[in-house]
Amino acid sequence: MTTYTQQVAGVGHAFHGLVDLMAKATPLRSGDELAGCAAASDAERAAAQWALADVPLGTFLEDLLVPYEDDEVTRLIVDTHDRVAFAEISHLTVGGLRDWLLATAAGPNPAEVLRRVAPGLTPEMVAAVSKIMRNQDLIAVARAAEVTAAFRTTLGLSGRLGTRLQPNHPTDDPRGIAAATLDGLLLGCGDAVIGINPATDSPHATADLLHLLDEIRQRFDIPAQSCVLSHVTTTMGLIDEGVPVDLVFQSIAGTQGANSSFGVDIALLREANAAGRSLRRGTVGDNVMYLETGQGSALSAGAHLGAGGRPVDQQTLETRAYAVARDLEPLLVNTVVGFIGPEYLYDGKQIIRAGLEDHFCGKLLGLPMGVDVCYTNHAEADQDDMDTLLTLLGVAGAAFVIAVPGADDVMLGYQSLSFHDALYARQVLGLRPAPEFEDWLRRLGLMDDSGRVLPVDATTSPLRALTGVK
Repeated sequence: MTTYTQQVAGVGHAFHGLVDLMAKATPLRSGDELAGCAAASDAERAAAQWALADVPLGTFLEDLLVPYEDDEVTRLIVDTHDRVAFAEISHLTVGGLRDWLLATAAGPNPAEVLRRVAPGLTPEMVAAVSKIMRNQDLIAVARAAEVTAAFRTTLGLSGRLGTRLQPNHPTDDPRGIAAATLDGLLLGCGDAVIGINPATDSPHATADLLHLLDEIRQRFDIPAQSCVLSHVTTTMGLIDEGVPVDLVFQSIAGTQGANSSFGVDIALLREANAAGRSLRRGTVGDNVMYLETGQGSALSAGAHLGAGGRPVDQQTLETRAYAVARDLEPLLVNTVVGFIGPEYLYDGKQIIRAGLEDHFCGKLLGLPMGVDVCYTNHAEADQDDMDTLLTLLGVAGAAFVIAVPGADDVMLGYQSLSFHDALYARQVLGLRPAPEFEDWLRRLGLMDDSGRVLPVDATTSPLRALTGVK
């Protein structure tokens, strides 16, 4: 085991192995304190970041944080690593990668360059460099990257901000869901997906919701995709029964053990991806997977230990989940950044930092990355913090955000963004919906040529029949 050392203000600090160094270099968060792997002081954290900056990138290919023989996510990362793409940056240290990324972001054709090297980056390399970057660094590089995916709409294009319209209802009442869907559509939301978290995972209830969303889509010829966020095995069974499934959803994590706690493995996810694609329901692309992640999921499952039985920091484990996502070529990936609770991200500052990290890491690894800008009511955070993170993500070029009526999800019991929040971000940052969805909004008179959503009386709108959906 390599011991890394660094002096700060005349005091020596030692870090026993790469797992320990990565954890101690991570910006403060409550989840790492809970796991017992966080730096004990700001000075120790600074020393770890200084030492981490000098680690060659090649080290991450030899000194594996989670053992190859124990974990299929590690095997996926190692076995799919593109040595040719890596050659362009293989001579760099972690600090050198930071400098290279910032120079690339400020140079010509940054999106093309970042796309070219993405297969050569491992999640651990990307997590490491994020730990020594300021918020503005994370934003500048993420903005320079462009990652697109498509089904009925095209997401991730420069100058666009998509939205998941989340019309959850505590009893899955069709009229309540239809009313919330109408609310979102009238405010220009839903171009990423109209996605429902079902109150139960009953196949029958899930099928009813899928039929409801598909009826709405077809009745109004909406260029959008729908999803009911049931377990992947439930969705696969419904595909076999001929239920109209657009996207296949699943929560994923960064270790084999954490994914097992979700009831999935990589083989099952690949099977689900193939099943979804076999339906050929997309019109402009065949990206069919919708994947959600979140810092702290591996720790909450007790599946966060790495080499030598040491705890791996939650941000690195989160970034490893993006290797699983990348393998599936999804339409949507989002981190539910503040959803798990203050045990993992204590306050608004930690949630904002984690959201920017997750977006940066996912996008750099080649994913159409979105964020559920959210918090739970027992966290030390409020809607002002969410306004800040939303604005920063809009500047950083996030593919999409999640929006619910009034920013209050009455079924899941947490605070997210409202439809009006998405309008704000588009207005002040000059962003637009996905092009196919924007054309539809204009045809219905819901948006003008400048991209401004027009005030519409829901009682006279062509969409008014939504509230009568049976």
